[in-house]
Amino acid sequence: MPDISVDILVIGAGPTGLGAAKRLNQINGPSWMIVDSNETPGGLASTDVTKEGFLYDVGGHVIFSHYKYFDDCIDEALPSEDDWYTHQRISYVRCKGLWVPYPFQNNISMLPKEDQVVCMDGLIDAAMEARVANTKPKNFDEWLVRNQGVGLCDLFMRPYNFKVWAVPTTKMQAEWMGERVAAPNLKAVTKNVILNKVAGNWGPNATFRFPARDGTGGIWIAVAKTLPDEKKRFGKKGTVKAVDADKQQVLMEDGTTIRYERLVSTMAIDSLAEAMQDEKLIGLSKDLFYSSTHVIGVGIRGSRPERIGDKCWLYFPEDNCPFYRATIFSNYSPYNQPQKDVKLPTLQLANGSRRQSMQAKEGPYWSIMLEVSESSMKPVNQETLLKDCIQGLVNTEMLKPEDEIVSTYHRRFDHGYPTPSLERDGALKQMLPYLQEKGIWSRGRFGSWKYEVGNQDHSFMLGVEAVDHLVNGSVELTLNYPDFVNGRQNTERRLVDGAQLFGKQKANGSVVVGRRMTGGKTELGGRVETSGKETLNASSRTATAMKDGNSRVLNRQW
Repeated sequence: MPDISVDILVIGAGPTGLGAAKRLNQINGPSWMIVDSNETPGGLASTDVTKEGFLYDVGGHVIFSHYKYFDDCIDEALPSEDDWYTHQRISYVRCKGLWVPYPFQNNISMLPKEDQVVCMDGLIDAAMEARVANTKPKNFDEWLVRNQGVGLCDLFMRPYNFKVWAVPTTKMQAEWMGERVAAPNLKAVTKNVILNKVAGNWGPNATFRFPARDGTGGIWIAVAKTLPDEKKRFGKKGTVKAVDADKQQVLMEDGTTIRYERLVSTMAIDSLAEAMQDEKLIGLSKDLFYSSTHVIGVGIRGSRPERIGDKCWLYFPEDNCPFYRATIFSNYSPYNQPQKDVKLPTLQLANGSRRQSMQAKEGPYWSIMLEVSESSMKPVNQETLLKDCIQGLVNTEMLKPEDEIVSTYHRRFDHGYPTPSLERDGALKQMLPYLQEKGIWSRGRFGSWKYEVGNQDHSFMLGVEAVDHLVNGSVELTLNYPDFVNGRQNTERRLVDGAQLFGKQKANGSVVVGRRMTGGKTELGGRVETSGKETLNASSRTATAMKDGNSRVLNRQW
């Protein structure tokens, strides 16, 4: 006999798992539990604090959203205006000793004239070839050349993307981009080159929010606090040791067994295959590729220099530094670093030399967070990486040789980026339905392995939509139609309206458990109380909009 039995078990308390738990808690229908091996929720959206008091996220996270439900949930968790700072994205690309405004391909007017000519030649050739092209690009590299031209690709796109993905662009597919890569407008670029003008902000994160305190991880700690404690198992007691899909049972590290009717797993799908000891899944997972991420933090004494200013994040395609992106983390919040009156000793100067006096002194302080990718095709010397990154900061004029470094941070994350490889979609088309046949919904940045819906808002909604699919058969739009959700404001779900509605329905003796799309309208499908028993309303058992063929509704009695 299992120690615990629930209708829906959620593995992982990152954004996807918390999205699933949040929706389950709102529905208040199926019994559920969420488990995570870490004591602190957040997953790949967590935040570390150094002993000196500098905060660093697990990579460059900011809040911009495609979903009102996501907004509702984080606003409920951090409801005060004082909980947030709102920023205009100010981003640049470091190229040939210049700071070129982002996106690079829209601002070649800032380059030296000879580079402008090379880039414009490529753009014109690409535009002419695009008029007669009748085939889809075979890979990401071909897509880049068709859209950006050879000049831009050689100068920026190819070297930068290799630094990010740690694989050549020829080994990546072309279907994932969507809003991720700006395709230049040839007429606009030409006009800007002639007039020597800078293009405006582009992209979904041109304006973004950041929490005032506790970094990005503070958001997810706050979201987790809105969930009942008795339904959370974090730490060693929340560590999954094995998954038995046939018995619908999970064995925890402390020996506890949890039986489930449906499992929402947000662990990496290759790790799930190993936990299940499923040879078919393990074999298929060999076609899924990922890169590891090193996050490097450098805390500096002194006022933020004018050359840094209010920049947010910066891109580095060249080989004079190991990092592909730098975030001025102290610009996001004054609480991301120690206050001015905190006394810290100087560890070293940026040129590597030691100060003669190690006496602690007051600030002010500012900080830089760096990201470095790693793979078998792009190995990294971990022993020298911190030193190499500091030298890279000097090489790119981010730091002066005499700048005082008072804190350093280095952490490696094995699963950093899910690579949109040529083999990815073929593997996922077999793995995800195979798991669903076994009652397992694998979702999340690495659970469903789709980088194009791997931001925090996407990840959260992957969990929300998985629950809605389980409870009432709703279509999982984020998983199955990334371009659709990224091209609109998704306002169908609301936390507050839903909570009020649920309370009213309960008072009247019936409970609504989800929403579904029918003929372009949002209808409520759910369960009603009959003769003291709670059963699914039959109308909630099918999804009629863009049905994906894998709909399985949790239609047991509760």
